[in-house]
Amino acid sequence: MSQFPKGFRLPQSCSRWDVPLSRRLLRDSTQSVFIQLFRYTVVGGTAFLLDFSTLFLLTRFLGLHYLLSGGIAFGLGLATNYLLSISWVFNVHRLENRFAEFGVFAVIGLVGLLLTEVLLWFFTEKLSLHYLISKLASVFFVYLWNFSARRYLLFHKAPEHA
Repeated sequence: MSQFPKGFRLPQSCSRWDVPLSRRLLRDSTQSVFIQLFRYTVVGGTAFLLDFSTLFLLTRFLGLHYLLSGGIAFGLGLATNYLLSISWVFNVHRLENRFAEFGVFAVIGLVGLLLTEVLLWFFTEKLSLHYLISKLASVFFVYLWNFSARRYLLFHKAPEHA
């Protein structure tokens, strides 16, 4: 037996909460920083796996120095991150020119690369950690930098001046 009177219908709402969570997280366009952060985490994780495995393969099997391998791996991760970010994470673009947008995206990434390399060197040479452990330790800091800078500079609406 229903707890509502006969003929009672719940109102149809247009609230975003009526949309299944999986759809909001995975499919719909959004300006929610939390959903973008979730998606950026997935994108960043994908790019990181490519970056990390490239670092390992180039260093271990091709004998490249870990810092050179790190730079090459970074480039592959950057391209992957940009393509997935513009197609799934961010739906607002401050710049209309995609080449300029990628340029700023890459500059932010280069600052991230510099931060990665400094941390990779510091953790490996000064703290005597294995270079792969050093990479894992640096990821958190670079992740926060990249997401924050890219979201603020490239992928959210500019404040409107009255």
